[in-house]
Amino acid sequence: MAVLVALGAFLMTLAGGWTAQRVTDRRHLVLGLAGGLMLGVVGLDLLPEALEAAGTEVFGVPAALLLFVGGFLLAHLVERLLAVQQVAHGGEETVPTAGRSRDDRAPEVGLTAAAAMVGHSAMDGVAIGAAFQVGGGMGTAVALAVVAHDFADGFNTYTITSLYGNARRKALAMLFADAVAPVVGAASTLFFTIPEQLLGGYLGLFGGALLYLAAAEILPEAHHEHPARSTVLCTVAGVGFIWLVVGLAG
Repeated sequence: MAVLVALGAFLMTLAGGWTAQRVTDRRHLVLGLAGGLMLGVVGLDLLPEALEAAGTEVFGVPAALLLFVGGFLLAHLVERLLAVQQVAHGGEETVPTAGRSRDDRAPEVGLTAAAAMVGHSAMDGVAIGAAFQVGGGMGTAVALAVVAHDFADGFNTYTITSLYGNARRKALAMLFADAVAPVVGAASTLFFTIPEQLLGGYLGLFGGALLYLAAAEILPEAHHEHPARSTVLCTVAGVGFIWLVVGLAG
């Protein structure tokens, strides 16, 4: 049953990626919406789950929050290191070009972020499988949340990969991997389960990295060329959509 439900997540992920690539003429709106979806997923879904699952404290601070901050710093460090490496390899280029800010971004950052989202989607599949092991009601509630927000996952995976200058085929490959991941994760629960505290720690770490990408990269890029009110409204709409999904699942 869990694997069949995960197929719904597969289709929703592809639908999200298809939507992202079809609206390239409104790129600022796409990025604004993606930033809102990412912010909503982190603040309203990932972080609460991480705090509940991880449980333990380290020197007076919940372990999930420490890993959340660590994920944010790790994403920042990885981006800076890759950006410095790219500048060092392309130091001979001296003529500025239009859209230079996008070209200067290291494609590896987008691929790394997308790979992290694939890992998160696999954990979504594991969550579906584990929930169905507890009971049908729990499995249905978790499946609803996962299938609904996997549209956002597909949307964000394609957007992040392409935003950092990766070719369309790479963005599509990461999108497909993200779509398959929940099915693989759900199937894996037939053989083993992940300890709750470890899962909570992972969600905290991933949430911090995702927040960095939303706040430091996606949203600033959305307003770089089109600082329009409609972009802000798309961001708010993205957060509101995730709130609705979490509320319905609860």
